Amino acid sequence: MEEGGKLIKAAIHIYEKKTFQGKKKTIFLPVNPESFSRNLKIENTEQQGQGNQGTNPDYKVTAPEELKLDFIMDGTETIEDYVYNGSDHSVKGQLDIFLNSVYTMNSNTHRPNFLIVQWGDISFQCVLKNIDLNYTLFKSNGDPLRVKVSATFLKYIEQRERTIREGKKSPDLTHIKQVKAGDRLDNMTNSIYNNPKYLTQIARINNLTSFRRIKPGDQLLFPPLDKTVAN
Repeated sequence: MEEGGKLIKAAIHIYEKKTFQGKKKTIFLPVNPESFSRNLKIENTEQQGQGNQGTNPDYKVTAPEELKLDFIMDGTETIEDYVYNGSDHSVKGQLDIFLNSVYTMNSNTHRPNFLIVQWGDISFQCVLKNIDLNYTLFKSNGDPLRVKVSATFLKYIEQRERTIREGKKSPDLTHIKQVKAGDRLDNMTNSIYNNPKYLTQIARINNLTSFRRIKPGDQLLFPPLDKTVAN
């Protein structure tokens, strides 16, 4: 991609933390991707009863988005605007830098790094899913001169941020609510559990001696409840 006549290289920003703070380093793809593809998938149940024709698929989960990049690494030193991330121009040296950044387990965190793939309008928070390496050109001694890389990245959203984005109100999740002026505990309980009868349990969990002793600014916990207990 070009911006103002300048070629913009695809970049991968490397992070140790799942919050994507404190960037460790940035590497650039040596040449921009030949292609990229996105995969968005919804998983549904497809079970059907014996003797039934067809089924009514029920929603299970929205799978994390996948981003696939296809690009080459070249050791011939003949490609214009080719970028090296280090002094080693060999394919092996380039691959080592790439794999150490996105694939190899980080000794500090005991897992591979967290990544942001950035190119043009793409800014994709992710972790690596898989890499396919296809070697296509060799020196006379067998050392590779060119390899085609197909890398698939899996979108990663840290749990706290994901909870905020989804804004789920399901009663099987734990909720923390801040009391606003005019709020009543029975109404707040009913909004979570669709039934105000769990008012006593919620008061007990939050150490309230009276249902009316809540005030603006208080934070109340609404966890999953034992539905067999009415009071």
